Amino acid sequence: MIKSYFQFDQNHTNLKTEIIGGITTFLAMMYIIVVNPGLLSQAGMPFSAVLTATVLVSAFSSIAMGIYARNPIALAPGMGLNTFFTFSVVLGLKVPWETALGAVFWSGIVFLLLSIFNIRTYIVQAIPKQLRYGVAAGIGLFITLNGFINADFIVTNPDTLTARGVLSISATTFLAGLGITSILLVRKIKGALIIGIIITTFLALPIGRWWGEETLVAWNGLIAAPDFSLIFKLDLIGSLKLSMFSVMFGFLFTDMFDSLSTFVGVAEAGKLMDETGEPRNIKESLIVDGFSTTISGLLGSSPGTSYIESAAGIEEGGRSGMTAVVTGLLFLPFMFFSPVLSIIPAIATAPALVLVGVFMMTPAKKINWDQLDDAIPAFLAMLLIPLCTSITQGIIWGFLSWTIIKLSLGKPKEVTPMLLIIDAFCIIALIF
Repeated sequence: MIKSYFQFDQNHTNLKTEIIGGITTFLAMMYIIVVNPGLLSQAGMPFSAVLTATVLVSAFSSIAMGIYARNPIALAPGMGLNTFFTFSVVLGLKVPWETALGAVFWSGIVFLLLSIFNIRTYIVQAIPKQLRYGVAAGIGLFITLNGFINADFIVTNPDTLTARGVLSISATTFLAGLGITSILLVRKIKGALIIGIIITTFLALPIGRWWGEETLVAWNGLIAAPDFSLIFKLDLIGSLKLSMFSVMFGFLFTDMFDSLSTFVGVAEAGKLMDETGEPRNIKESLIVDGFSTTISGLLGSSPGTSYIESAAGIEEGGRSGMTAVVTGLLFLPFMFFSPVLSIIPAIATAPALVLVGVFMMTPAKKINWDQLDDAIPAFLAMLLIPLCTSITQGIIWGFLSWTIIKLSLGKPKEVTPMLLIIDAFCIIALIF
C-alpha cells in the first residue's frame, strides 16, 4: 500500500532509500528545533513553549507535504522569517508577540486562498525558466555559504566583509569531515551524508576535552517535558488593525517568495518535474505551505515554509512524499528528547550543507550564457541570494532586471501580465 500510494516505482525509489532521504533531511534541518526558540524567546516568548511549537509545526507540515502533496520537501519555521518576527515586528515596531502571531495566522489564510484558487501556481508559472535556473543555483550557493559559516570557516571581516576564519581545531575537524564526506559521495556510498555527519561528530568529541576551544559535543540530558502554553495564544482581533496590514504584507511577501523560490529551486535541482516541465504537484504543495504558515500562528511560532535543506535528502535518493513523512515523524520525539540534538554540533552538519550546494549548481549549466538578456537576470538572482543572505532579495532583483531588460529590447511577450504584477509587489516590498 505504501509503495503504490507514494509511487515508488514511478519515482525509481524504494522504502529504504526514502527512509535514508528522510533521515538526511532531518539531520540537515534539525538545528531549527533549538535555533527558532532561541530567536523567538528574544521577543519575550517562553523558550520551551516555542520549542514545542517548532516541533509540532515541522512535524505536521512535513507529514502533510508527504501525504497530501507527495513531494520529498520538508517544512519548518523559516529562518529569516523568525528574525523578521522578532527584531522587525516585535522589538522594532513594538507589536506584542500575541498580535504578531495573529498576523502570521492571517497571512497564512491569505496564502491558503492564493493556493486553493491556483493564484500561487500562476505566479510560479510566471517565473521565466532562466530565472528558475539562476534561483536554484543561488540557493545552492546560499546553502554552501551557510555550511561554511556554521563551521566558522567563513567569518565576517570589517575590511573585506568576509574572510577565511582561523584554522582552529574546530575548522580543521570540519575540513576533515568535508573531505571524508566528499570521498564517500564520489565513491557513491549510500547514505554518504548521514555517515559523514556521524563521523564528523565523533571527530569533534575530543574538542574541549583533550584539546582546547569550547566543547562541541556535550551530553545535556535525555528528556525535557513539552510545553504547550503558546497554543492558541494569538491575538486574532488585534492583528486585524489597519496598522498591522504592513506587517501582514511583510510576512506574506517574504514567506511567499522564500517558499516559491525554494520549491522551484529544489524541484529543478532534484528533477521533481511533471510532464509539462513544471514542479510536480505544485498546487497541492503550495496549499501545504499555506497550511504550515496558518498553523504556525495557532501553535505559537513564526511562519513555516519549505526548507532548502530538503535538497540533502533528495540527493540521498528521496523522491517521493515518504521522505517528507519520515522527516516529519523524526521531529515528534524531540518534543521530549530535544536535549539529544545537542550531541551533533554545527560543524558535523556543515559538510553536508556545503556539498548539497554542489548538487544544486547543476541547473546553472542550463542558463543561456550566450544570450545576455537571459544571463544577466539569472546571474543577478544567483549571486544576490548568497550575497544578501536572502532568497527573497535574489528573486526580487532577478524579476525586476528581467522585466527592464526584456522591455528595453522590445520583447514584451517575455514579460507576462502576472510577472508585471509580481514586479509591482517587489517594488512595494523594497519600499516598505
